[in-house]
Amino acid sequence: MAVSEFPQLLSQYMRRIRASAAGVGAEIGLSRESVNNWRNGDASPGRKARDKVIACARYLRLTEAETNRLLKAADFEPEYADEVAELHAETAGSNMAAPFSVQRVFDRLQTLRPYPILMLLCPAHLGQPPMRAEILAEAGRRFGETNVLHLQPPYSLSAEPNDYFAALAAQCGFEGVESDFAFESALADRLRGTQPLFCLVSRFEQGDPVQRDVLAGILRSLSEMHSGRLYLLICGGSALADLKYQGGDLSLLNIAIAERWPEPTEADLRPRAAALGLADAAGRCVLATSGGHPLLIDEAFDLLTAQPALAESDLQESLASYPPLLQSYEPLLRDAATVEMLSGMLERQRIAAARPWIADPLLRSLYWANLILERSDDTGRWFEWRCEAVRTAGRMLVCGANPG
Repeated sequence: MAVSEFPQLLSQYMRRIRASAAGVGAEIGLSRESVNNWRNGDASPGRKARDKVIACARYLRLTEAETNRLLKAADFEPEYADEVAELHAETAGSNMAAPFSVQRVFDRLQTLRPYPILMLLCPAHLGQPPMRAEILAEAGRRFGETNVLHLQPPYSLSAEPNDYFAALAAQCGFEGVESDFAFESALADRLRGTQPLFCLVSRFEQGDPVQRDVLAGILRSLSEMHSGRLYLLICGGSALADLKYQGGDLSLLNIAIAERWPEPTEADLRPRAAALGLADAAGRCVLATSGGHPLLIDEAFDLLTAQPALAESDLQESLASYPPLLQSYEPLLRDAATVEMLSGMLERQRIAAARPWIADPLLRSLYWANLILERSDDTGRWFEWRCEAVRTAGRMLVCGANPG
């Protein structure tokens, strides 16, 4: 890696845990200004600053592979003879490489100790196929295909407990399992093997909430019994957030780390733009106009493929009228009081201070509909409209709901 990539890597790793320049500086013995100079590329770590870069990596909770990459970017020798780094490099160079967002999820999961449990909160349209297929493919590369499980809880609310866990067991290839106890025992047997096990639990919020809680309890119990051997990635929406935050100290998953699906970057979109024969700037344009919303990204690429010379302002206007986006607002337009509150929110880009648990019903609806997201700056963490197209769409609908 070139030295010039150090600022980009440092900024990326600091954003991931929302670390401030002052916090990093206090930890590694530098001023906030010095850290900002590193981030902005105005200065690079000096020849005697290797220990400070390593201290920075520890503070930012980097994996061994990430630590090596940061050191190499600063023109230092790697700290670790790291198999993970080699695997990551092989994966990145492969035609089968996962998107950067998926790789970031796994990099994060593999830093978690003593319980590698990552709850990936997925608002609307995130964590769905083909993303799940990409997650499973990356898990196979990192853990081995035979060490990857995928649990998808049954949708039926009337499923008997034995049927519920028999269905999960069938997804894992367990035979003769007809109860929650038998399922827990079969999974425990797998964890006694020689290799760590990766388990993706998707569509977590669907089905019987009682059985869902039992499943969460089993996964927690096994994680505690087999510390560091069960790598859990649990994807879900509002029900998963409820289980994490409403239970407090009694929450079944209070040992898990909760994070949102990573936001796409221009690097994620660049290969897609190239595959469509679009200019290098197309990825940046799509990201800017869509705000990273999955449906709007797809529509923006479709529009640019049909009209490569489409101006960014015209693209934004078209996205604001995209029917699936308009439908996202529909549940919020049924009540006059909600429409009035929504109208006020649409007048400002920054809506409210962000909190892990969203108590306000309207903010909660907007968040899980993927219309707003959390962004950070030097003043704190805030909920903001995902992009101007989303905000414009909301204004049009509010005006229609209040013709007077």
